Amino acid sequence: MSQTAQSQALNALRDWWADMGVEADEAEIRSLMKAAESRPSPEAAPENVKKLRPLKTQKTHQDWVDEARTLATAASTLDELKAAIEGFDGCILKEAARNTACFDGVQGAPVMVIGEGPGAEEDKKGLPFVGRAGQLLDRMLAAIGLSRTENAFITNVNYWRPPGNRNPNDEELEMCRPFVDRMIELGQPKLIIAAGGVSAKSLLQSPIGIMKLRGTEHRLETPGGYSAPLFPIFHPAFLLRRPEEKSRAWRDLLQIQDKLEGLVSL
Repeated sequence: MSQTAQSQALNALRDWWADMGVEADEAEIRSLMKAAESRPSPEAAPENVKKLRPLKTQKTHQDWVDEARTLATAASTLDELKAAIEGFDGCILKEAARNTACFDGVQGAPVMVIGEGPGAEEDKKGLPFVGRAGQLLDRMLAAIGLSRTENAFITNVNYWRPPGNRNPNDEELEMCRPFVDRMIELGQPKLIIAAGGVSAKSLLQSPIGIMKLRGTEHRLETPGGYSAPLFPIFHPAFLLRRPEEKSRAWRDLLQIQDKLEGLVSL
């Protein structure tokens, strides 16, 4: 079977699985597709190519973190930062993702919401918080006078959907962190909302779970010296599963509203 036929077969299999509602291992499929596309056909290979060429030294995890930091530091606008994130190939999650979901909302807004990472709808549209959880987030923000079309900016601590919607691991979060910090420095929000345990624990570098972190105010300072108050809240997806927690979520939103009114009036 030719490389083209192999790629077409793999694409057809993936589409068929999607139509049947089966969660495919996108990372494995893309790996197979890359192998099929890069493998030279026998008729195309020169007869005199017998010797193996020395392999290039592969980048380590720290190399990629350093590259992310360099790219992030070089960005002087949020649009430049978005382009840098989309062009970054260090995070393995990108291999399985359809799109990079960087941010949505108003640049320079007083409130920045930072979630955990893209789900299926976010991966499809390349935007954060656009699925059912995103719709609930919009209603939560509206309840305290916030909107992604007027005065809120929305992003994540990770920009590519993990296979099976698992949580991003520590290495994946560390690789994205320079971009997250730079996004805060460029956006300069007066207040940050960390939506969900993954986001809150990652941003605060804390082992404490969201049940104890929510309802408390923290101070986040980036390597570039920008600081802002941070409030952890339940992730909207958690509230869809546990609606009985909405009363506590409402108290958290009122706390955020009070804080924001004080900051804006300064």
